[in-house]
Amino acid sequence: MRNESLNPEIVPSDLENFVPPTTAATSSHADGTLVDRYGRHITYIRLSITDRCDFRCFYCMAEEMEFLPRDHLLSLEECLRVIRTFVGMGVTKVRITGGEPLVRRNAVWLMREAAKLEGLKELVVTTNGSQLERYATEMVDAGVKRVNISLDTLRADRFRSITRVGELDKVLRGIDTAIAAGFSGIKLNAVMMRGVNDDEFVDLVRFAVDKGIDISFIEEMPLGSVDHPRADTYYSSDDALALLRPHFELRASSESTGGPANYWRIPGTRSKVGFISPHSHNFCDSCNRVRITCKGELYPCLGQNDALALMPVLRNHPRDDAPLRQAIVDSMGIKPKGHDFNEQMQEPKVVRFMSMTGG
Repeated sequence: MRNESLNPEIVPSDLENFVPPTTAATSSHADGTLVDRYGRHITYIRLSITDRCDFRCFYCMAEEMEFLPRDHLLSLEECLRVIRTFVGMGVTKVRITGGEPLVRRNAVWLMREAAKLEGLKELVVTTNGSQLERYATEMVDAGVKRVNISLDTLRADRFRSITRVGELDKVLRGIDTAIAAGFSGIKLNAVMMRGVNDDEFVDLVRFAVDKGIDISFIEEMPLGSVDHPRADTYYSSDDALALLRPHFELRASSESTGGPANYWRIPGTRSKVGFISPHSHNFCDSCNRVRITCKGELYPCLGQNDALALMPVLRNHPRDDAPLRQAIVDSMGIKPKGHDFNEQMQEPKVVRFMSMTGG
């Protein structure tokens, strides 16, 4: 795996003296709020707790990965401290991701402790589903409200090809276990890839309807290897919607789960069909989220390389959260107006893998 160094002008080694470019609007926040320089309120964080995964999906990671040593990761206690600080600044939704978060030992402990935080309205998890058969009931008991499960295909041979090592039956059993466990919401996430799984979109929706759960189709993003240009496999949300319409009655819905998906209801069912469209329908103007990697890098934008390192702040000030709060406020000064994925389809400029940033 390639480890790209971050721009030294953005993440200097002397982090404690670093103040990113900011404005009056970003440097003065009302208590309990977090606002970037474009006036967008940050109410949602996605926190990766591990870069490890038991799958090797080709759009997410390399086949041969070098994973971080344990001491390069945030401890679960540090993860909780990050969550608590963000919640104190107005964040109401936290998504725990990976890699595969459920391969991290004691991950459910973090979920349980985070769910206790006053002000946190929704704790959700994104998973590949491989460990749900083991952990779904514990997660519900811990306070996880919703779970997103990656599922790009219903064909075992294709599943193995996409994941390189995964077993479809294990994920399908995990989905059934999650349904039985009683999450308030379960959603499948399918990455759309032309010539790879576009012949299964109708089947995937029917599967979701039969299970009484939701599904979102995601436009593939140009992150990771430059050897995998996304222009060859890109499939737009508009094309997917046109493909589905002859098979389902789809009614536009104003419902939102706090993320970027636009939803369509299928009358007579419990299911919603969502589309996440970072290319064809850019949602940057309403972006309400930031991402924190498992080693504490705060990325204000998924599609840019600029980040701010939180780990030195956490470890240099183990009993004082004020420097951490200030670093988070300062990071608002490097949150861009938007990404430029459309210009990166042949040659991604963000070469870190999705497994590093957090799914």
